[in-house]
Parts: sequence; structure tokens; C-alpha cells
Amino acid sequence: MNIELRSIAETAIICRMRTYNHPDPEDFALERVFHALSDPVRLGIVLHLARVKEATCGELDGGRPKSSVSHHFRILREAGLVQTRVEGTVHQNALRRAELDARFPGLMAAVIKQKV
Repeated sequence: MNIELRSIAETAIICRMRTYNHPDPEDFALERVFHALSDPVRLGIVLHLARVKEATCGELDGGRPKSSVSHHFRILREAGLVQTRVEGTVHQNALRRAELDARFPGLMAAVIKQKV
């Protein structure tokens, strides 16, 4: 039996929690952003993130099942609205406001200004 020894750092990289792909700002598509914002749950997440620097998925789940929350965050990430970073077992989410403002000037200000 051949057992390969690894350093703690190498093991940590191998066992690391899931990483997420985020589109580059030049790949943001307006139709994806509008689709993501068309759902009241996702719009609520975006409005909450506009008020804070970061929030965990648990802070934003609203008592919904984990699978439902994961789906909503996937749509938000793929549209470029949210950046998710993994810190241990916690997923921290932030609105990609600066990148969105650069790509679609005034859009996020209009979205955030509205009252749901």
C-alpha cells in the first residue's frame, strides 16, 4: 500500500470548502441581473446586502430551506450581483456594488431606492 504524506497546508487545500465562480464585470448581462432581481426573495437579499458590508447565508435565509437559499444565491452569483467567499464553514456574501455601478451606471441606485 502506497501512502502519500502531505503537509497540513496541502491537506487544507485539498479539504477546502467549495469555492464559487463569479463572472467578470464585463460578462455581466442585464437580462441575468433583471432575472435575478425579479424574485422577491433575491431582491430582499440584495436590498439587505446594500445596507451591510457582508452577511452570512444564515443571516439572509429568512427561515427558508438550505436548498432554496442555495438556489437563490447561485442565481445572484451567476448574475454578478453577489460575491460569496468561504471562511471555514461560513459563507460570507457581499453585494458587488462597485462593479455593478461601473457596468450599469445608476441601476443599483434605482433598485436600492425603491421600496418593496
